[in-house]
Amino acid sequence: MDSNDDTHHHDQSLDSFGGDSAEQNNFDHLYDDLIDKYMTLSLRQEEKNYNVIEEADIRIRQEEDITTLATILSIPRAAASILLQYYHWSATNVHDAWFTDENSVRKAVGLLEEPIVEYPNTNKVTCDICFESYPLRQFRSTFCGHFFCRTCWKAYIKVSIGDGAGCLMLRCPYPTCIAVVDQDMINSLALKKDKKKYAQFLIRSYVEENPKIKWCPAPGCKYAVEFVIGSESYDVTCLCSHRFCWNCTEESHPSVDCSTVANWFSNVNYYFNSVNWITQNTKPCPKCKVPIEKSVGCMRIMCRPPCNFIFCWTCLGKWSDHENDHDIACNSYKRDKQRHDDTVRKQTHDKSLEMYNHYHDRWAANSMSRRKALVDLHELHTVNLQKLIVKQSQPEAHLKFIIDAWQQIVECRRILQWSYIYGFYLPYREHAKRRFFEYLQGEAESCLERLHHCAEHDIQIFLRIVCPSPPPNFNDFRAKLAGLTSITRNYFENLVKALENNLSEVNPESQGDCSKNTEDSAGDS
Repeated sequence: MDSNDDTHHHDQSLDSFGGDSAEQNNFDHLYDDLIDKYMTLSLRQEEKNYNVIEEADIRIRQEEDITTLATILSIPRAAASILLQYYHWSATNVHDAWFTDENSVRKAVGLLEEPIVEYPNTNKVTCDICFESYPLRQFRSTFCGHFFCRTCWKAYIKVSIGDGAGCLMLRCPYPTCIAVVDQDMINSLALKKDKKKYAQFLIRSYVEENPKIKWCPAPGCKYAVEFVIGSESYDVTCLCSHRFCWNCTEESHPSVDCSTVANWFSNVNYYFNSVNWITQNTKPCPKCKVPIEKSVGCMRIMCRPPCNFIFCWTCLGKWSDHENDHDIACNSYKRDKQRHDDTVRKQTHDKSLEMYNHYHDRWAANSMSRRKALVDLHELHTVNLQKLIVKQSQPEAHLKFIIDAWQQIVECRRILQWSYIYGFYLPYREHAKRRFFEYLQGEAESCLERLHHCAEHDIQIFLRIVCPSPPPNFNDFRAKLAGLTSITRNYFENLVKALENNLSEVNPESQGDCSKNTEDSAGDS
């Protein structure tokens, strides 16, 4: 593709957009305004409004918070940890409650100042769980003074940790006792693997109770992301390379808000179940193709008015043919007819969900293309980059334009993917906005396809063991790919900004004119 193709692409797309010349000029003007407004912005140069935190750093923060509170309140660190857990790791809330009514806080949390049971005076004590007698040195108690043997304590702690994060606020096993079991006691009695699991619960509690920190939702990832509350964009990228929305923890969804994403995933389940139900429980009327659910016992079915077609439920044939022609039998298998009936039935069911399928298919296709682009980007880093360094005698720094192109492809596929969800929820009556949206989306998608093709296919000739004669010019490929990357970035910047502003460039006057033109056209037809 030469530079002239890139230069005239915008004009060619305008010619093919459709509509009368007045509407054409209107979109042309809107698009030029959009370019003037957002040309200098870059999707990959946004100010970072978050920090990715490793688990070790989270642990350090947690220990510092515990130590600070223990120092201020003059209590053991284990007790400070219990207090912070109870008050959702908010030191401010602990201070307010503690200095207002310390006794009430101690009672609520289970940090008793004095035992409620007297210390045994005998050398041998009977455990209230297993009812075995042991020397006193084999017994342990928490703040309350209820003594149980070490074996029963270990079993109790092991089961509690195995049950989940509730072990963080574990209470004395004595019925009705409110005394808490702190981390010091856990560490002195639990097995090594259980102590590790308890510590992991403690870390997760620190993150999940913090309104500013969330775990990365990628499978197996141990990083957390600290977000600057009040920032405009929730789009964050973890060190594991997973990009997601910090607010809803779904994958990043540029230009589409979190409630729309939630609605979309609900619709996915709804429409999937609808298709399954229709397929399993209905058949199309052979005449008008409307799905019909059989509610009677006999096979004679009459479609609803105004169709009123009477047919056989079994073979979908005309019922009168069954009454008048005894040679027509539903019990004999006719392969070609069955195949035709299945095709008609599928087309009928698809038609009832045509709009949803249109947007879902394109959403899914771009999602799949983005995942494939990530695989190709990984292959570029691990294999192809070294091949190009050797074959083209180029330093790695001079090949960065290829990495930039693939990163742009991945990001643009994500934007394009979610733009189809925007289109699905864009009210159909807003004709001007819909046409302008489809124009912007179409321009961006067309440019992306050219970039993706260039990065995926044009590079292959430079990776071959034997190059054709004469060999292609690598500098020409560099100029073409870098140019397409820049152009595609601009198109998608314009698309994103337009959607973020809810297509505000389309003013109410043009919306009304377009609606009127549509109504007039409908009336003429």
